[in-house]
Amino acid sequence: MSEDLPPSQSGRALRARSVQLPRAFWALHRQYYRPYQRYAELQLGDPGAATRLVHQVFMDLATHWDQLMEEPNPATCAWSHLKQCIADELRGREPAMAETAVFSSVARVALESVREQFAAMESKIGLYPAISRLPDRLFDVIVLRHVLGYPSDRTAHIMGITEATVRSHLGAARRKLERDLGLPHAGQEHR
Repeated sequence: MSEDLPPSQSGRALRARSVQLPRAFWALHRQYYRPYQRYAELQLGDPGAATRLVHQVFMDLATHWDQLMEEPNPATCAWSHLKQCIADELRGREPAMAETAVFSSVARVALESVREQFAAMESKIGLYPAISRLPDRLFDVIVLRHVLGYPSDRTAHIMGITEATVRSHLGAARRKLERDLGLPHAGQEHR
């Protein structure tokens, strides 16, 4: 549709379309655009590609707004659409998360409760590849909560799940990382 237009006409088409979109769309856009863009950039490793992809996601959401509003949890559907678009963009390539500089610079904050073990994780097997191997939902919660720094309530809101589910996923991810990296469980004594 608008991607077939020259850039100047594409912008005008978006502005003309914005008049017709409901306020709820713009509220969703304000709440989710930045987290979606940061998540896509982490996965794709390319800020420009992430911006284009998230723009397309919101164009898709606008195009199918009525169907989205009929869903029991529109935020969950929007998140699923973002994830599918990222998977389509990667087309079988590995996500760039483990190599993304942003991830490296904030990872030290990610596992504050296991600060002493962080060096061992990074130097032995590697924390980043271990996180990238987590099951999809656990990976998303770890990335949003610890890598991108969103609090648990905001992470829940972005993914369209409950805060209790975020806490459950965080615990499961921590246990899986401890097992995968051969670290003692956080509750165990260090010997």
